[in-house]
Amino acid sequence: MDSIRNPYTPNAGASPEIVVGRDEHKRVFEVLIKRLESGRTEQSMIMTGLRGVGKTVLLNEFGEIARAAHWEVLEIEATKHNDVSFRQTIASLLKGALLRLSPRARWSDRGRRAAEVIASFAASVDQQGTWSLSWDIAPAEGLADHGDLGMDLTDVLVAVGEAAKEKGRGVALLIDEVQFLSTVQLEALIQAVHKTVQKKLPVTFVGAGLPQIAELAGDAKSYAERLFKFPKIDSLNDADADKALIEPALTEGVAYEQGALDLAKSITRGYPYFIQELGYQVWEIAEGPGITRTDVELARELYETKLDSSFFRVRLDRATPLQTAYMRAMAELGPEAQKASEVARIMNRESTQLGPTRAELIDMGLLYTPEHGYAAFTVPDFDKFMLRAVPRLVVPEVKKRRKKQSQPDGAA
Repeated sequence: MDSIRNPYTPNAGASPEIVVGRDEHKRVFEVLIKRLESGRTEQSMIMTGLRGVGKTVLLNEFGEIARAAHWEVLEIEATKHNDVSFRQTIASLLKGALLRLSPRARWSDRGRRAAEVIASFAASVDQQGTWSLSWDIAPAEGLADHGDLGMDLTDVLVAVGEAAKEKGRGVALLIDEVQFLSTVQLEALIQAVHKTVQKKLPVTFVGAGLPQIAELAGDAKSYAERLFKFPKIDSLNDADADKALIEPALTEGVAYEQGALDLAKSITRGYPYFIQELGYQVWEIAEGPGITRTDVELARELYETKLDSSFFRVRLDRATPLQTAYMRAMAELGPEAQKASEVARIMNRESTQLGPTRAELIDMGLLYTPEHGYAAFTVPDFDKFMLRAVPRLVVPEVKKRRKKQSQPDGAA
């Protein structure tokens, strides 16, 4: 069929033409910002889930909802940057938000105060000789200049929140890939949001990340479990998976046969990104006027090849030979979460020897720990890919460091 009319969007973070199965999450977010607008409090959210379940898409949907309510939306994709870079990003975004809330010529006392606090927040970076905010505003004294990220971020979010409240608006900080924030950064965000809640300001932080985020947030601040909801974003149920396949095609006047739907759901297991990728490849194969089971069967190889070369491969290419062997051993044991000792047994090593490798894979976002002593892939079907990409398990030798021999006194 016509490639130009292909209604499926298998791109990282790209919103499908029709988002299905997430209405309840969007409703919860709408309640959140409306309660904050009315001066009430409500728990913010940190969404957790595997790769490809649509967390980024949902964050984008939240952004559209907030903008429609005339909120300022600050969007960040977290990376493993130092605290200086984190400050740079926050300060620049808050500066833009404040100017959109009110032009400088119309600033009230609260608006100008917020500008001074932002300048102070940026100036505390400048003291390290690395960066300063280009803004001819005198920094506030005694606010956001403590040199402590948690205290400084609290001051600046409170100041901007008060300016937004005066205008009858709000500020939504949407952060993707939360697991890549440092402990200090995550703790600072939680601390700052906690203070805005206490002051009943229209400020919220909504994050999205891998399943370990709930544990990381709890470790950062003990009250995080009371400050946030941690909704789990998962694969679509059968009815919603049907809609995700059917409805985009219907916009182009194309219908799915039931057999095609059944096979497509079996292949994708309801994961939104997989549905978009398979739908795209099926559309390219099908001759029309409808989509048949044969079309899905013919598209399956293209679908797996595309996932292997992009979605999966980009993650494997970052791994060292030992990390690759660890993941290959996990795949050999099956798709479920695997016990560290069992992976070590397959690799003919001791668990203690492989502990650093396992920790590195978790830090890279390739594995997570659903329970103590176990690890699982963060990417659905990654085990199947590993078996295809690495047909034979090869465990590299670990070079042992030779201890220097101490020589007796007087030796040559």
